Amino acid sequence: MRTLAIRFWICAALLAAAVAVAAHAGISLNADEQSLPAKVTIDNFSFTPKEMTVSKGTQVTWINQDDVPHTVVATNKAFRSKALDTDDQFSFTFTEVGTYDYFCSVHPMMTGKVIVK
Repeated sequence: MRTLAIRFWICAALLAAAVAVAAHAGISLNADEQSLPAKVTIDNFSFTPKEMTVSKGTQVTWINQDDVPHTVVATNKAFRSKALDTDDQFSFTFTEVGTYDYFCSVHPMMTGKVIVK
């Protein structure tokens, strides 16, 4: 019985330490909470991550790290970037709950999705 109690307290201490480290690093352990900057990288003709879930009011920034220009265009016309050259950025703040599919108008096979809760 005593061994089981010791194991319990060791596990509890490790969990508390992990939560403290995550909080100090600014990492949210709650999947519904967006605490880190929301960024999408454009590289090798793809959006990464291809899909993300954010909270209402979150600003998402797309950064073109590819060698060719790309755009970010919502299929519902909620947002549209200019052509982004290498290292250019485009940001949009999501103020409405919903699903926002988007694509690159220069390379329509490039697609992504932002889900706003």
